[in-house]
Amino acid sequence: MLMSCANRKRVEIDLSGDWKFQIDRMDQGFNEKWYKQELSDTIILPGSMPEQNKGIPVGYNTKFTGNIWREYPASKYWYDDENYKPYLSDDKFRFPFWLVSDYHYVGAAWYQKKVTIPKDWNGKKVELYLERPHWETKVWVNDTYVGVNNALGVPHIYDLSEYLNPGDNAITICIDNRVKDVNVGIDAHSISDNTQSNWNGIIGDIKLLQKDMLFISNVQIFPDLENKMARLEIEIGNDTESPMYGEIKVSASSIYTEEVHSVDAVSTTFNSDAGTKIIELEYPMGEDVRLWDEFHPNMYQLKVELTSNELGDVWTGNFGMREFRNVGKSLENNGRPVYLRGTLDCAVFPKTGYPPTDRKSWERILNVCKAHGLNHIRFHSWCPPKAAFDAADKLGFYYQVEASAWAVNLGDSTALDQWIYDESERMVSEYGNHPSFCLMPYGNEPHGKNHKAYLIDFVKYWKAKGDKRRIYTTGAGWPLIPENDFHNTHRGTRIQGWNQNLESVINKEAPRSDYDFEKTVANLKAPMIAHETGQWCVYPNFKEMEKYDGVMKATNFEIFQKSLEAHGMLHLTDDFVKASGMLQVLCYKADIEAALRTKGFSGFQLLDLSDFSGQGTAIVGILDAFYEEKGYVTPAEFRQFCDVTVPLARFKKMIFTSDEKVACDIEIAHYGEKELKGVEPAWKIVDADGNTVKEGTLDKTDISFGHNIQLGSISETIEISEASEFQLQVDVAGFVNTWDIWIYPAELPKVESDVMVVSTLNQKALATLENGGKVLLTVKKGSIKEGKGGEVAVGFSSIFWNTAWTNYQKPHTLGILCNPEHPALADFPTEYYSNWQWWDAMSHSNAFNIEGFENTTEPIVRIIDDWVTNKPLALIFEAKVGNGKLIMTGVDLQSDLDNRPEARQMLYSFKKYMSGEYFNPTTEIGVAEIEGLFQK
Repeated sequence: MLMSCANRKRVEIDLSGDWKFQIDRMDQGFNEKWYKQELSDTIILPGSMPEQNKGIPVGYNTKFTGNIWREYPASKYWYDDENYKPYLSDDKFRFPFWLVSDYHYVGAAWYQKKVTIPKDWNGKKVELYLERPHWETKVWVNDTYVGVNNALGVPHIYDLSEYLNPGDNAITICIDNRVKDVNVGIDAHSISDNTQSNWNGIIGDIKLLQKDMLFISNVQIFPDLENKMARLEIEIGNDTESPMYGEIKVSASSIYTEEVHSVDAVSTTFNSDAGTKIIELEYPMGEDVRLWDEFHPNMYQLKVELTSNELGDVWTGNFGMREFRNVGKSLENNGRPVYLRGTLDCAVFPKTGYPPTDRKSWERILNVCKAHGLNHIRFHSWCPPKAAFDAADKLGFYYQVEASAWAVNLGDSTALDQWIYDESERMVSEYGNHPSFCLMPYGNEPHGKNHKAYLIDFVKYWKAKGDKRRIYTTGAGWPLIPENDFHNTHRGTRIQGWNQNLESVINKEAPRSDYDFEKTVANLKAPMIAHETGQWCVYPNFKEMEKYDGVMKATNFEIFQKSLEAHGMLHLTDDFVKASGMLQVLCYKADIEAALRTKGFSGFQLLDLSDFSGQGTAIVGILDAFYEEKGYVTPAEFRQFCDVTVPLARFKKMIFTSDEKVACDIEIAHYGEKELKGVEPAWKIVDADGNTVKEGTLDKTDISFGHNIQLGSISETIEISEASEFQLQVDVAGFVNTWDIWIYPAELPKVESDVMVVSTLNQKALATLENGGKVLLTVKKGSIKEGKGGEVAVGFSSIFWNTAWTNYQKPHTLGILCNPEHPALADFPTEYYSNWQWWDAMSHSNAFNIEGFENTTEPIVRIIDDWVTNKPLALIFEAKVGNGKLIMTGVDLQSDLDNRPEARQMLYSFKKYMSGEYFNPTTEIGVAEIEGLFQK
């Protein structure tokens, strides 16, 4: 099919459709000159091999591109793991660590198409355009080798002018997706099976492009806001072998708007010898030039027309007038402070196994992100296609784009070292005009003995070029060097660090919201964007499995579901998702608010708004891998603590007693469209039924852009007659945020009770049970033996990333699940999930594995186990033991009660319940079974 632009200077032949195809497993194609032969199979392009069931059926011998990181003893493999082995089979391959396609192939594959070249193309420049091949391409035309390209993030373009003949021609492409001399890292999301998969094929536009021998090869557009102009670097290619001269005309007009802003055209003359030449031109944008930002993403389309006698060319491209820069410890866009509220895009595309190349698909993703209060995406170790930039330009999103690497040997004088420079140059040449392209590191978390020195030079190189359309840093994660325009690290910038286990602020310190990370950034000179914030897990939603009807299959979910069923808890799936999901949201809220409270911070990058389906299966999203909601938090609820404007409360504590005042300081982070004038912040404290018990206003004020803006303080006495949950609600100009707090009686009434409270099943307790008495067995932490729950590391927070990939970093659990209406909890107000009042219990607790009991008991409070192990864990259960009645709790309710109001209240609630008529457990559990839980 022939197509032309308006001036009929550029003509295209679309090469999409059927191609001849052949897999080259033995690397015979080059020696046997397959480019001279007709290939034996067929395939449709654009597309991939696994998409069309090409390759090798996936199985236990498949060599994936990616580490599983799980450490196993010598001669043992993942399929020997008892957590997975019972749920594997020979008839269907299942893999626990990431999504898999039915077919897998790493190696060379050949693609071939015959094309008819019109006679009038003779003497013209003809380019082969492959928008997104994966990975290395080698091209032959007829019998002649043209060249090789190993770019990952930009189109592969070949000049075929000297190779094509009028009439029929054969174009043969060998695509090789192996890691060769350029090793970007097998976990880099540009190539890893962990995420998009290491596919083989070509997606996006595939075409031949014909133009004159005098042509525009590239245009770079540099906005100059101070002078209201754009500086243009127009690269002219002259393949005529003769000096040429002529005229260049430049014009621009706004796009995506109803009211078009047309910029006056300017013209200039040029002369060009054979080869390439760059023409620099200053293009005035007019006094009424429209600037680009997240609130007003004003875009222009530039048109450059080149004419010289009968030759000519037309180039069009989009750009935005903006200036994104670092100023001290802050980021600014067009002179106004910016705070990046970001998420990672890790190239997870379950339907296809590769990224979309249409703008509509990317607009959908970005609109979902915007609905959750975000304005930023970091592309982790990969560079997206042009459509992603076009969507962000249109919608007003800030991108951090990386040179497709997560290197293990950076700076060690391998081929990768030069490739990183080449790839970053290619990215800037291809996407540098997009206003959404704002930040650029080399890639993710670099390793190699010389990586720091290498990256110092890398940052210096890019800053010396004078291209100020974006800002530069070493790597996402590290190192922090003085030359960085911004820092991007995880060390001391989030509430749970790698390998912190139970020593993190959320697991070690009692609930509060007055901490921040200012100590981390106090001595730094550049802005800080927190690296990979969050990583909080939720239990898998097995209802999601039906969505995997494309290339990638969720066999990992199949394993986890079969495991849950084998452990007798499949009926609890939905409850596990909702309860662990609510804890996940609490953890993200704590992380994000801490970042917004931190002086010297300029943003955070969540890992992740949506699920990360690889690296052991990291179910860290409040959205699934399809960017769809899971049902426990809405976008509006998430925006309460993640938005352009967020009220913040600094509580020194969130658990109070009735003799204390509820006190906190109120501040705000404001990065909205406009400053807020004459605002009167309002607050109220409501009870569990939504009734207002206290309310007031803070001083009227003007709020400029920034965070750490102090609004005032609240200090109130709230009278209670019983343990109660309350919520503080703060409203600033319609932006509302909330915090749950609890108030317990400072003095509890004495319970007239015959309940014996013990920490071990001693002889007195046994005698009491034998005589029909009541025993509350409250276990000291560390008393339960391995195999019965003692191996389970219980913490307050959700699981960080996952246990499989981290070699069982702690905690191992996903919070609690209970029936709030159970009478044992009548005086310990709770929801069905973990909230802050459970921090004390979870910090002083053991888990009981109740799977071995002869009779199944329904726990009063469950602990939700890791989805890999799926142990039926109880925190609190009741039973008939001998002639007596027992409540057994993994929470230590005897130690340091003077400083633990939650524990005092829980003990009171249990004793009161056990003294009443409703305490009548029916499930019988033997003494030996109880004793069998304890260490000897």
